Amino acid sequence: MTKAAYVPPKVWKNEAESGGQFASINRPVAGPTHDKVLPVGKHALQLYSLATPNGVKVTIMLEELLALGHKDAEYDAWLIRIGEGDQFSSGFVDINPNSKIPALLDHSTTPPTRVFESGSILLYLAEKFGALLPTDLAGRTETLNWLFWQMGAAPYLGGGFGHFYAYAPEKIEYAINRFTMEAKRQLDVLDRRLAESPYMAGDTFTIADIAIWSWYGQLALGNVYSAAEFLAADEYTHVQRWAKEIARRPAVVRGLRVNRTWGDEDKQVPERHAASDIS
Repeated sequence: MTKAAYVPPKVWKNEAESGGQFASINRPVAGPTHDKVLPVGKHALQLYSLATPNGVKVTIMLEELLALGHKDAEYDAWLIRIGEGDQFSSGFVDINPNSKIPALLDHSTTPPTRVFESGSILLYLAEKFGALLPTDLAGRTETLNWLFWQMGAAPYLGGGFGHFYAYAPEKIEYAINRFTMEAKRQLDVLDRRLAESPYMAGDTFTIADIAIWSWYGQLALGNVYSAAEFLAADEYTHVQRWAKEIARRPAVVRGLRVNRTWGDEDKQVPERHAASDIS
């Protein structure tokens, strides 16, 4: 029996089960679902996150800052289990009204400064510590060009391609084809850029590389959605060169382990409160 075509109603109502891996936490309203005070550690920087592509942007950034000798970049990283709805606690919503990880609270200011959205956190930390962001106008602008490109492009990769390829309750050919085409177009954008420059903004590793690698570098290496073969990611040779080089950076290796709760146990550091937690 052929399934009837879906006809949208005049006014949408949240009546049908959405299905899929994240159905239990999907809802059409904002705000907290329960009261919970977030923990606070001994360092000025308090991170509340999970090791998703957006989450590892910040842990990689903090580990890179520590590697550069910025001792005040020491941080506590607290685990937010998004599958269990931790991001809807009153404490988390106070830091990020959008209920998305990562979220950062900087207690070195009075009152503490809240920072949400991963790109905003990278920019905040770069400016706070004067690192990984060029100071000349042209270099800074090119870095921010690519940082904001990632912030605008990734929803097509995550919410579009990733959702329909990996998480949706049924495989919809039109949706997968639509977002695969866009994911490959974006990989081509990166490949063309990296054919003319060792890093995204030029000759220097910056926050643009951290932001883009966390999504697209990991995708190209098969660490996101297990989709590298499906996307023929090995054909993007310049992306592969860049992705593999960044993956070897010690700070990146460390940052990928923080707030991680899956995969090999020796790669998991659910919470991080000192450098010694990453042995």
